[in-house]
Amino acid sequence: MASKKDIKRYRANLMDELNSAALYRALAANEKSEELAEVYRRLADTEQEHADTWAKRIEDAGGKVPSFHPSWRTRTLAMLARRFGVDTVLPTLAGIERSATSGYEEQPDAADMAPVERSHARLLTQIDESVRVGRGGAAVARIEGRHRTAGGNALRAAVLGASDGLVSNFNLVMGVAGAAMSAKSILLTGMAGLLAGAISMALGEWISVQSSRELYEEQMAREREEIDFDPQEEVEELVLIYRARGLGEPEARELATRLMSDPDTALETLARDELGIDPDELGGSAWEAAITSFLLFAVGAILPVLPYFFTSGFGAIVASAGLSTAGLFFIGAAITLFTGRSVLYSGARQILFGLAAAGVTFSIGKLIGVTIAG
Repeated sequence: MASKKDIKRYRANLMDELNSAALYRALAANEKSEELAEVYRRLADTEQEHADTWAKRIEDAGGKVPSFHPSWRTRTLAMLARRFGVDTVLPTLAGIERSATSGYEEQPDAADMAPVERSHARLLTQIDESVRVGRGGAAVARIEGRHRTAGGNALRAAVLGASDGLVSNFNLVMGVAGAAMSAKSILLTGMAGLLAGAISMALGEWISVQSSRELYEEQMAREREEIDFDPQEEVEELVLIYRARGLGEPEARELATRLMSDPDTALETLARDELGIDPDELGGSAWEAAITSFLLFAVGAILPVLPYFFTSGFGAIVASAGLSTAGLFFIGAAITLFTGRSVLYSGARQILFGLAAAGVTFSIGKLIGVTIAG
């Protein structure tokens, strides 16, 4: 006989499976490749079968099957897939499936589902890697047809960029506020911290992306020379790559020979499959990355400074802490897109760490201010 604790676990598993099914259906609806859309629909069907299993166990245990409403994370990921493309959320989805695998492995009555979730995680990782180097769908389509536009790593970078701006400037503002500086001085310090941090982030991102682009361009030039000098050797390299991916010798050789028959197609194919480079992007735009990093940092860093545009004294400190606390909770909630943890847990944890750090800097600032004044 199932206990109340078991029924509660069944319900949690049911909600997880229904959310996964809803998300896969959203991916299928927004996927341009019919082959991949069909894959997502099949994944949704599997998750629905798991959900039906948990619903039946709830009923057999005498419990009530809860009504389903997509979670905040599911709605957000579906929106991101619709707005920025399915590729955006693939790494996050793979992480969710890996988390489900470990969760089911700890439940004796769900052990048969763990391998399925593990398989889903591997499949999503493979799709993500294929898309990242410009492949998707069936064997030939995976090699010839797709481009990555964004990814889960970009989402993670966005969240962390805003977090860096908020936490660093919140601590800076609290430090100078603790030293009892005037509101104008705090405002000036906060804006200086915002600009300095945002410019530093932007410059670092520009250098990183531009260096990658220059490296990719050099590799592409070398690859073109190799194609001109010894095309047959490049054919053999492609044959080995495609055979490693599961194609037979005749299919791999026929495909490699056909792709190498056109120099431009050959260069693009070798760049994607041998070097892992998307020739259309070459690592992305350095200026776009720099501007995005600047803005993301600034969005977080402006929150603790805003109250000092309108007020001063203790009220400004409280308002700054309040805005920063709200920002910390939002960032913690956004992190759950990748971790799958509770929004309240992640938000509260972010607030706890952020306020603890701000408390330390405020105390140090106050100590320094008293020492200088004395």
